Amino acid sequence: MFIDRDGAVEISLLTAFWLVSLSLVMVPGADWAYAIAAGLRDRAIAPAITGMLFGYLAITLVVAAGIGALVASVPAILTVLTIVGAGYLLWLGGNILARPSVPTVADERVTNTSLKWSIRGFATSGLNPKALLLFLALLPQFTSRNDAWPISEQIGAMGIVHIVNCAVVYTLVGVGSKIVLRTRPKVARLVSQVSGAAMIVIAVLLLAEQLLAFKR
Repeated sequence: MFIDRDGAVEISLLTAFWLVSLSLVMVPGADWAYAIAAGLRDRAIAPAITGMLFGYLAITLVVAAGIGALVASVPAILTVLTIVGAGYLLWLGGNILARPSVPTVADERVTNTSLKWSIRGFATSGLNPKALLLFLALLPQFTSRNDAWPISEQIGAMGIVHIVNCAVVYTLVGVGSKIVLRTRPKVARLVSQVSGAAMIVIAVLLLAEQLLAFKR
C-alpha cells in the first residue's frame, strides 16, 4: 500500500484514502453534535474530542487485530452493539435536550468535568456500530497483500490518518461553535437542542434499521 517492492512511498493511495476519510468526517452526525455541545462549555472541547479520538483508535485496533471481521460475521454481536450504541445516543441526546449547553465561564471541578466529557466522547464514537462497519468496509479496500507492510500495520496507519482528520475537523467544529455562539446564548441553546435532537434521530434510525432487519 504505502511502500511498494522497491521501497517507494505510494503517495497516491494514501492521498486517495485521506480524501475519502475527510469527506466522511465532513458529514455532520453524532460526532459533530457532540463537538458542538462541547464548544459551548468552557474547557470541554479538548477532552471531548480526545475521548472521540480514543474511540476511533479502539475501533482501529479492533479491525487491525481481525476481531472486527469476527464481529461483522456474527449478526447477533452487531445487533447488540447497535442497540447499546443507540441506547447511549438516546440517553445522551435526551440529557442535552433536557439541559441544553449554553456558553459558560471556567468550570470549578475542571478535572472531574473533563473526565466526563472524555468518557462520553469515547462512548459516542467507540460505541458507534456504523463506525465499525465503515472501517470494515473501507480500510481493506486500501490494503495490499503484496505490500511491504503487514495488513494490520496498513490498517493501523490508515486509522491514524482518519483520526487526524477527525481531530482537525471536530476541533474546528467545536471552536467554531464556541466563537460563533459564545455571545448568542439563545441561539446557542437552540443549537444545543438541535444537536441533542440529532443524536436521538440517529439512535431511532439505528434501532429502526435493526427492527426492519429482524422482520426480514
